Amino acid sequence: MKRRKPPRPIVSPACLVLLGGWKLWIPRLSITLIGSTVACLSAALNLTVLTAPLYGYEVAILKSANIGAYNQAIVGFKSSMPPDTVFVEYDLKGDSNVGRMYAGKIRASGADLVLAVGTKAALAARLEILDIPIVYSMVLHPTKYDLKAPNLVGVTTKPMIGQQLGTLRTVMPNLKRIGYLYDPNKTPPLPAETTAQARQFGITFVERQVRSTEEVPPALRELLPDIDALWLLSDSTVLTEESFSFLLRAAFDRRIPVIGFDPEFSRRGALISFWIDPTDIGREAASIAHTILIGGTASAAKSFVPRQRMALNLGTAEYLGIAIPPTVQNMADEVY
Repeated sequence: MKRRKPPRPIVSPACLVLLGGWKLWIPRLSITLIGSTVACLSAALNLTVLTAPLYGYEVAILKSANIGAYNQAIVGFKSSMPPDTVFVEYDLKGDSNVGRMYAGKIRASGADLVLAVGTKAALAARLEILDIPIVYSMVLHPTKYDLKAPNLVGVTTKPMIGQQLGTLRTVMPNLKRIGYLYDPNKTPPLPAETTAQARQFGITFVERQVRSTEEVPPALRELLPDIDALWLLSDSTVLTEESFSFLLRAAFDRRIPVIGFDPEFSRRGALISFWIDPTDIGREAASIAHTILIGGTASAAKSFVPRQRMALNLGTAEYLGIAIPPTVQNMADEVY
């Protein structure tokens, strides 16, 4: 999977110098004959061959959309790559057809490696690019989309569910039932490992399925009486700009705390949010990319356990009558 560009020529044709049985090809500079002779003789006496530098790697970046998390991942990636790396970026703007067009353009460009950021970018790269190494990142459910190919590797983030549940139990000692909504066509159910960890804390997950945005309000009203907290998942059917306000307000009306996955949610009223910094994911993707570019191999999907980050809303805690221990407050990355 190693793809390097040829050496950059820095001089004109070489002169052959014979010295004591050594044969050295020495670059001849474009100067006077005397200068050429001196240059060749000096190089021969020192038994040194001038080597032309190589071009930097060219990396094509294909991102699904121009959103903050994707851009942060790209910043982390760039900051961890060799300084002479050349980056060429393509933005799908959420359009899969545009993604396939850009992927075809990348395939013909001779790039050394492709970074695919987001699900749509990863799928477009897998379908169109067969002979250039691809590293994908910021894909929530890679197994669901069959992101497998000989030239495809990726960063999969493993959330620290046990740590999150432990923090929630510290904040809410009487927490027993956590509810969540999801569209099974977009989001898989919680894995058995997660539910098993929850049982160790005496917590049960309660789910309601929805298949359209219109089903969200009645499903939420049915769910709220049976739970102690509402956990938001990254599901585009359940969670939109409009529905977030409704979900938060409906939960507050029943004094139900909301658990988010982005600090913005806590800024807007969610009690607590757990998230992973996309910059960390970008740095991990760069580590894999560098391994490939220098001729190494990488597993198809490297499980990455980044540092968990947390945000708290103390105003919401006060409104709900929840006392957040100082130890938890000190752990928070952001407090509102």
